[in-house]
Amino acid sequence: MNAPALTKMTKVEVVVSGSHAPAVRELIQSIGATGFTSVSGVSGLGHNGYHQGRLLFNQQAALELLITVVPESKT
Repeated sequence: MNAPALTKMTKVEVVVSGSHAPAVRELIQSIGATGFTSVSGVSGLGHNGYHQGRLLFNQQAALELLITVVPESKT
């Protein structure tokens, strides 16, 4: 039994505001990624202080985490 050929990949994680997420999705697809995972409403502490993950009515202001993998040659 032969092992399938493997491709070395690089994981890319991007946290952006919900309003910027569509542009990042387009960028991910334009570099040849065949898929991605999107998690909305993420929270955390960063350069701009603590960011609350849950916003009841405004998805554009919530943070979104986009995760994908791409071949090393694309990074």
